[in-house]
Amino acid sequence: MDIEQTIMELLVTAGSARSASLMAIQAARKNDFEQAQNLLDEAKVAINQAHKIQTNLIGIDEGEGKLKVTLIVVHAQDHLMNAMVIQDLAQDFIELFRRTSTL
Repeated sequence: MDIEQTIMELLVTAGSARSASLMAIQAARKNDFEQAQNLLDEAKVAINQAHKIQTNLIGIDEGEGKLKVTLIVVHAQDHLMNAMVIQDLAQDFIELFRRTSTL
């Protein structure tokens, strides 16, 4: 397994999740709640894929420092955590847009 390629895959997958969540908020802002939900579902799939990659990397490290911690590794972890937070917030924002659209 190429660790560098795996880390890049984590970055790309987390970035896709982040983008889908932000696009879901934009769709909800336009009252397109079906599209917003589709994008949230897309984000969830990407988050799950990224989490599997992260779990694989953790398994390689085995808590013993076997995986060299580089700036790109930290950046990938940051990307994933941000994507997860944005996904959570997107769900709340979309619900708020849904409620206020009927007022």
